Amino acid sequence: MKKFLTMMSVIALMFLQACSGGDNTQSDGEVKPAKTYKWKLVTSWPKNFPGLGRAPETFATYVNEMSGGRLQVTVYGAGELVPGFEVFNAVSGGSAEMGHAGAYYWKGKIPAAPIFSAIPFGMNVTEMNAWLHYGGGMELWRELYEPFGVIPFVGGSTGVQMAGWFKKEINSMADFQGLKMRIPGLGGEVFKKVGGLPVTLTGGELFTSLQTGAIDATEWVGPYNDLSFGLHKAAPYYYHSGWHEPGTSLEFIVNAEAFNELPADLQKIVEVATKAVNQDMLDEYTAKNHTALQQLINDHGIDVRPLPDDVLAALKAATAEVIAEKRAEDASFDKIYSSYDAFYQNVKRYHALSEQAYYNNRD
Repeated sequence: MKKFLTMMSVIALMFLQACSGGDNTQSDGEVKPAKTYKWKLVTSWPKNFPGLGRAPETFATYVNEMSGGRLQVTVYGAGELVPGFEVFNAVSGGSAEMGHAGAYYWKGKIPAAPIFSAIPFGMNVTEMNAWLHYGGGMELWRELYEPFGVIPFVGGSTGVQMAGWFKKEINSMADFQGLKMRIPGLGGEVFKKVGGLPVTLTGGELFTSLQTGAIDATEWVGPYNDLSFGLHKAAPYYYHSGWHEPGTSLEFIVNAEAFNELPADLQKIVEVATKAVNQDMLDEYTAKNHTALQQLINDHGIDVRPLPDDVLAALKAATAEVIAEKRAEDASFDKIYSSYDAFYQNVKRYHALSEQAYYNNRD
């Protein structure tokens, strides 16, 4: 019995130490309160915007609950602490511990970054997640950001996006000539190659720019978000599908120094919470996009059209040219794209027999 009681005392002590993070017992045996960490999370989206803006809020809630309040994350929308396009610099410089954005926003600083967001005519969200988590993509992503003191994590996906809102019909490639369109990342560079004029704007600037004629067209995300911004009030033609963003991945980025200061259990909580939000965002868009599309069609009379086949063929050819140029210009782009493309070619062949074949049979 004495041996049994001693064993139970040891187990109880181990349990208390585990619950307190393992480092909260002073030399006199007194249990001290666990250290609390407070992080700022800056984003490229309007505060609480459906989908994109809610994801970081969900992350903050998950982390607070799983950590028992030991890691408290406060979310700031675009412009509240830093402009939407300054999120990476803020996290890299340490003025914010964390950010939520799209990797293609940093292509001026890191030419290979857009690969981790969206490649025109590239992988969809299922394929992208598989490459990141089981094909070596995440290791390459972290290697790319390491010189900036930033650690990337998956941060959600919108799924296949729409091709965008246009003030005039698109019947041929001639209609792209001189057209001013908000379109980021590699898609913007492809658009430029076929004669368009790509413009970089944050989400909060889209409606006014389209309404006033500062731009002639814009892509954003899809029906769920586009309806929220009221883009249907500024342009009558809505085109599909999103050749430029077939499975757009978002990112959580963390200041490396701040992350390394966390105890191991809080680091794991951050990692697991990002993966949970990554799936949750896709679920939200899948559930909400089709309902919003019906509202746009039935309540607002929006004309939804496919891009002409010859337009898509020209955009695909221009994409191949842009990718070849990027690979020749930047060694990191070439290295990462080699991994991306090898995985893509293999998974594409499999999906032709599985997912694509099923869709064809179903429809």
